[in-house]
Amino acid sequence: MKKILVLLLIVSVQLFSSCEKDDICDPNTPTTPRLIVDFYDIQDPTKTKNVTDLAIVGNGMTTGILFPSESRIQVPLQLTEDTTKYSFILNSKNSNPALIFTDVIEFNYSRKTVYVSRACGYKTVFNLNNDTTLPNPYVLNNDPTASTGNWIKFLTVENYNIENENETHIKIYF
Repeated sequence: MKKILVLLLIVSVQLFSSCEKDDICDPNTPTTPRLIVDFYDIQDPTKTKNVTDLAIVGNGMTTGILFPSESRIQVPLQLTEDTTKYSFILNSKNSNPALIFTDVIEFNYSRKTVYVSRACGYKTVFNLNNDTTLPNPYVLNNDPTASTGNWIKFLTVENYNIENENETHIKIYF
């Protein structure tokens, strides 16, 4: 009986000692980042402003994500394409259709796959187009020259490199 316990102890030690820290992906490890969009008051561009009942609906989809009252949102970009198009719907839950406003924003970017670790695998980082030979980093309402929309009054790119979720990438003024 004593030999069996010793053998079991040795096998257990072997099993647990073969695990490396790298075998489990830490939940705090940065993964593929989302696009960070902050909303600002067009009357006072230094102050953030909450958007009421904002719905973000992906191109070709009928339902999306609802943000009841937010001044900052996180939006995923497509991993298999160099463009992602969303409808930004202001007051989406309003019963009066005349008070619902929609702007469509298409984001244009390049993708790069980056190795994180053996346990976590790979992540994708994005770079919004910042070259005059490429399409604009964003297209508002299918018009590459548009600078204002139905409810969006102005849009700026704050950071072209989307490598983490700790900084603002896009500012929308309304």
